[in-house]
Amino acid sequence: MDMLTATEQRQLEQRMQKRQVKEFMGAFGGLVEHCFSSCVDDFTSKALSSRENGCINRCVLKWMATQQRVSERFQEHNAQLTQQMQGK
Repeated sequence: MDMLTATEQRQLEQRMQKRQVKEFMGAFGGLVEHCFSSCVDDFTSKALSSRENGCINRCVLKWMATQQRVSERFQEHNAQLTQQMQGK
């Protein structure tokens, strides 16, 4: 990053932020689609039933726990790779 001008650094940061937002929105959209299609099956009312609401809550909590665990494993893996590369 030291070889970039201030303008180039700002542009790079903006592109990275846009990409992060896009990735988050894609993941969020996937979560909504998955939990909705898994939990909502009664379209006779515009409100969610208590069963559907509970299902969606469990689905979102499970997804969040899974994402946290994946992130932890990714960090563990990166730490191992870093250690291996420093040992060479």
